[in-house]
Amino acid sequence: MKKIIVFGASGQLGQCFKKIAADDNLGYLIFPAEGEANILDVAALEQVFAKYTPTHAINCAAYTAVDKAEDDVDAATSVNKTGVENIARLCKKHDTVLVQVSTDFVFKGDKASPLNEEDATEPIGVYGQTKLDGELVIPGLTDSYFILRTAWLYSEFANNFVKTMLKLGAERDLLKIIADQIGTPTYAMDLANAILTVINSDSTAYGVYHYSNEGVASWYDFTKAIFDLSGTNTKVLPISTSEYPTRAVRPPYSVMDKTKIKKTFNIDIPYWRDSLQVCIGRLKQ
Repeated sequence: MKKIIVFGASGQLGQCFKKIAADDNLGYLIFPAEGEANILDVAALEQVFAKYTPTHAINCAAYTAVDKAEDDVDAATSVNKTGVENIARLCKKHDTVLVQVSTDFVFKGDKASPLNEEDATEPIGVYGQTKLDGELVIPGLTDSYFILRTAWLYSEFANNFVKTMLKLGAERDLLKIIADQIGTPTYAMDLANAILTVINSDSTAYGVYHYSNEGVASWYDFTKAIFDLSGTNTKVLPISTSEYPTRAVRPPYSVMDKTKIKKTFNIDIPYWRDSLQVCIGRLKQ
């Protein structure tokens, strides 16, 4: 019987797993108490693995403050590399399959066609580098792993772009949004379900996979869709990245090629706007 432990259960993706577990009565999804689940505490982690004897471990825990990471390298490295290393080592020891969630930020973003798993990684900031470092430690510690890279995550949980835009839309008459960064908004509930599909396939086709929703959008397109689907009347103007400088540089292009995950696991991926409509409907409930 599967026993799937989820680290980072208080974050956006972790809360999606909690929602799925509650809705579908999935008793095999295990969410350790916060005190048990510190991925930087090796002794505590060892106790968690011994207590629950998981068949699979999903690591949703991450340092995701992209701008702050530029000045907080040690903290980002601790969570995104050392924490992954700790989990991977225990996965090997306890014969547990690791599912590590990663990011489009491992790429430079200068490609003009969808990014596949074989494309060269070249992070352009601390966050992306530490996430890549976390990916790279895994193969040396365990053979049984899936790395799922994703991008532009949002949901009804935690802080994310959709919730921020809905809040700003309620407060302002005009917003200026970047139109020259291109990617695909990804509903975290869809990602969570895809991860469970991968696990429940019992496949040993281990390795790196890309997952996002289908379609292509800019942050401007995304915002326009959020307001359209939520009935928000705020005016949105497109601007360039150069007009809105940030501490960390973002990849200008992060559309992902999902061919590998779709073919390997027979996954049907929703179009981004359809999933956004589902999320906004749930936020209104």
